[in-house]
This record gives sequence, structure tokens and C-alpha cells, in this order.
Amino acid sequence: MAAATAALARFSKKSLTSTNYLNLLQRTLATSASASPSPSPSPSPSPRSVITPSPDRVSWDYRGQRRIIPLGQWLPKIAVDAYVAPNVVLAGQVTVCDGASVWAGSIHGLPAETIVERFVTIGAYSLLRSCMIEPECIIGQHSILMEGSLVETHSILEAGSVVPPGRRIPTGELWAGNPARFVRTLTHEETLEIPKLAVAINDLSKEHFSEFLPYSTVYLELEKFKKSLGISI
Repeated sequence: MAAATAALARFSKKSLTSTNYLNLLQRTLATSASASPSPSPSPSPSPRSVITPSPDRVSWDYRGQRRIIPLGQWLPKIAVDAYVAPNVVLAGQVTVCDGASVWAGSIHGLPAETIVERFVTIGAYSLLRSCMIEPECIIGQHSILMEGSLVETHSILEAGSVVPPGRRIPTGELWAGNPARFVRTLTHEETLEIPKLAVAINDLSKEHFSEFLPYSTVYLELEKFKKSLGISI
């Protein structure tokens, strides 16, 4: 009998202690909930707020499909009588001089300057990175010129050639291959034909100028479409 009474007392004490802990926990949670502030709704953006562009932001030139990309203080420079195809990408320190023709491809000025001198013809889908091409040279299509490479005057690089970084192509030579290697020395007649070919290609490129106005010719198609529908312009 005494043992049963002692067991009942211990059970009652344990239940009482658990009940006290439960009540204390409930009171603590209730106090924390009442003390915490209700979340305020996020302020809605003002309809009159105007985003002011930065004064040092350089505007991009979307001339036709061309992308002239300024990088920091460097902006690509194109001579008046040079031809650059509408889908050529000019980025950073790029200079295209008089009488040069750059056909469909891309020229990058990273990480240093890329210079295309006078009467240089750059074939389609070529890639130039931080290199220099001296006057009266021909770069075949699908060619790649890597950083620090130099093509001296009166030289020809055949199509599909890859010039490694720091490689120099001497004047009056024909190079080809991947990597580019010396093929032969150009004859005097071939050397004289290089500037003539550059002038002929540059003249041919002028026929394409009328096809790509400063802001493309889409508006002409739109005006024609409106006229066909009888909509006043």
C-alpha cells in the first residue's frame, strides 16, 4: 500500500511539472507574438519616379545591324571612306583607317588596340584581337589574328589562317595555315596589285552604303506597308 502511494505521488509530481513547463512555454510564445511588430507592407513604386541615366554613359551605335561597343574611355574609330560591314562588331580600341574594307566578321580591341591601316582588306568572318595590320595588306576570310600579332605592309594572309600571339609576318610575303607559316615571297607585280585590289573592293563596298542607312531601312518597309493598307502616314 505504501509503495503504491509513493508511486502515485511521483506520477502526480511529474505530471504537474510537465504541465507547468507547458504553461510557461505557452505564456512565453504569447508574449513574443504580442511584442513583435506586424510586418509593414512594402512601399509601392511611385508612378512618377524617373530614372536618370548616368552622365558618363556612352551611347551605343546601332547603325544597321552593326554593334559599336565602347569600353570605358575607348571608342572605335572609323575613317570616312572606310567600309565596315553592318554585322561587324567593333569593341574598344579599334581604328579602321582610310580606304580599308572590313567585311562580315568581328574586330575586338581587347586587351589592347587593334589597328587596320590604309587600303587593308579584311575578309569575311575574320577575328582580330589586339593586333596591327600595316597598309596595303590582304587578310583572307575566316582568318584569326591573336594578341600582339603584326602583319607588315604588302603582305597577304590566305583564307583560314591563324596567326599566333606575338607572331610577325614580314613585308612582301605570303603566309597560310594554322598556325600561319611562310609560303613564299610575293612578286613585284603582286605587290603592285594589292592597293589596286583594295581600291576596287572599297569601290564595290560603296554600292552597299545605300542599303544600310544610319537607322536601317525598316521604316521604308513600314511606310510601304501603311500605303498598301490605305493608312495615312
